[in-house]
Amino acid sequence: MRTRLQTSLAMLSALLAQSAFAQDMDARARAAAAASRAKSSDSDAIGQNYLTPGLANQPVNTVDNSRSFTPNLACQKSATMLEMLVQPGSTGDITHFTISRDKDLDGAFDTTLTLPVPVSGICANGVISCSPGSWNQCQSFKWDVGGTGDLKLTQVDLADLSGCYCVNASCGANLASGNLPSILKDLGGGVIGALTTADPRIAVAQASIDGPVIRYTGAQTTACTASPSVSATAYRSNPTAINGDAYAATQTSSVFTALAASPAGNGKAEETRSCTIEREINVKEWGFGDIVSASGSITSTSSCGTGCLRFQIRGAGSCGSNPPVYTVTFNPLMPNRIVSARIIEMGADDWVQGRINGQVVGYAGKRPWTGDGLPSGDCRISDDPRYNRTPIDFTDRLKSGATSVSARVRGGGGGNWGYVTVEIQVDTTCEVSERLVDLCAGYASDPACHLSQEDVDGVETVRNGVVTGIKPLPLTRLFGRGSCTFQYSRDFFLRTRRYACIVDTSGTAQPDLSRAAYIIDHSTETMLADQTRASDGSLVQLTRAFALPDLPAVAACESICKTRAPSANDGVAPAGTVAEKQNVPVGWDSFYHVCSSDNVCPLGAGEEIVSPCGCLNDFPEAVVMMQTVRLAGSDLACTAVAR
Repeated sequence: MRTRLQTSLAMLSALLAQSAFAQDMDARARAAAAASRAKSSDSDAIGQNYLTPGLANQPVNTVDNSRSFTPNLACQKSATMLEMLVQPGSTGDITHFTISRDKDLDGAFDTTLTLPVPVSGICANGVISCSPGSWNQCQSFKWDVGGTGDLKLTQVDLADLSGCYCVNASCGANLASGNLPSILKDLGGGVIGALTTADPRIAVAQASIDGPVIRYTGAQTTACTASPSVSATAYRSNPTAINGDAYAATQTSSVFTALAASPAGNGKAEETRSCTIEREINVKEWGFGDIVSASGSITSTSSCGTGCLRFQIRGAGSCGSNPPVYTVTFNPLMPNRIVSARIIEMGADDWVQGRINGQVVGYAGKRPWTGDGLPSGDCRISDDPRYNRTPIDFTDRLKSGATSVSARVRGGGGGNWGYVTVEIQVDTTCEVSERLVDLCAGYASDPACHLSQEDVDGVETVRNGVVTGIKPLPLTRLFGRGSCTFQYSRDFFLRTRRYACIVDTSGTAQPDLSRAAYIIDHSTETMLADQTRASDGSLVQLTRAFALPDLPAVAACESICKTRAPSANDGVAPAGTVAEKQNVPVGWDSFYHVCSSDNVCPLGAGEEIVSPCGCLNDFPEAVVMMQTVRLAGSDLACTAVAR
């Protein structure tokens, strides 16, 4: 009796200890889950706790805040790489839009861009400018980056923009002011997309929104070089090199050799691989500012024909020992498109001295002035101008690098001026490039692969490995825009293929699942059965008591609620604003929120409850919406027309 009592007490103690251990594990698991959710529950939390401090050279804390470290993820960092300030006007348009940028990531702003046009609409990759307060005389602009890395707006067709919506008074009242945080994010996303596309080394993360200002943290992470052309993006311009480089890497990789010789690498199976053959035709329109930039003491600029500009460097002189010098620096952005660069005229009353990169190249005056000293003779004589119209060519110097042209002026009295006129001629003809990007070459040359599907410009030519007999007609398409519009006729522009490739799997050893099958077939909720193999090869069956700890009660679902808030129909299409085509210009935005522990729906600003907290299931509604879109797409007839 005593022995039985001791045994019962021991079993009871074990069960109590197991229950307490389970409760302790449950509490620890819930605490760990809550801490992790607080750190990374959404994109804002991930950015604030990890991405932003990691890129800004600031400490990053562990989930439980017990430790911190400062990661070194970038070569250069800037706490504020980009700052945008927007201010809506009385018409709802954004009338003041300034972008300050730290190009070299040294912690100080280098450039500031103020948009010269009001912003009436916002797109994922650009903006739309219309007559203030209306949707008339609209122009579309795309965010772009110039040859010097400066941000700019390039005028494009509306079809080249995406995700556009209206913000001025023509679509509703106070759209820009009432939705300023989301507008700042949309504008910033377009700017950041243009910058990172032009320079893949840059990594950015949203830091904060402060009223009408949004600031971004930036860093250089891809490569520690001064050139944006890094090896990480080499395959972007030459994707066909991937197959050859991959093969070369396998020949020297011990890991690949080991995997290729493993049982998993010896079998045979058929894999489906997709690829494309695409004809890329790019048309680029060149302007004078894309080829040569000028900065400094420019008095006036005038046109001298197509691709030709004249710059006048002019200023007042002095009869003192140090006559003033007026300088303009010309920077060659595309040297191979520079046709000529000359000083075509010098004029002064009394003297002017022309200099290139600080060296005297000519003068105009009553007497020679070819050195650094002063010309001999009197000064302060008016109404007696002198001119020198002998051309002085400096084309080779400008093609070699930045070149400065200066006017050193000496004069006084009523005639107190001097100038140097520079004429630069560039080639602004359109640049057209065409190439065929064949990503199927590797599969086509592989004897283990055969073509199973092919689509040529929307026409199915191969189906299940059999030629359909249908061939597409040659297509004619327009490329470019404005004066740089070209028409090309080709037998195809895009081939989409699918290859079936044989992979050898004959040598793959089949896994032994007999033990797992025995455990599953013979175990119960209170007994765990097992089968092992002894040293002599015989099978040994074992059983032991088994019990799961009491699990806490879990809700049938995560309690959520559905809400809605009124929203202006501010979408934009080439035909105009969406609101103009609808009887009711206001729609609804739907939201889903996770309810609080006391089953309360956290309403946002302007929201009203559609479905209270509970186990909501809107899957049938989603299916109906998707089916509606699918059937509407089937009824549409698209016609390719020139635009």
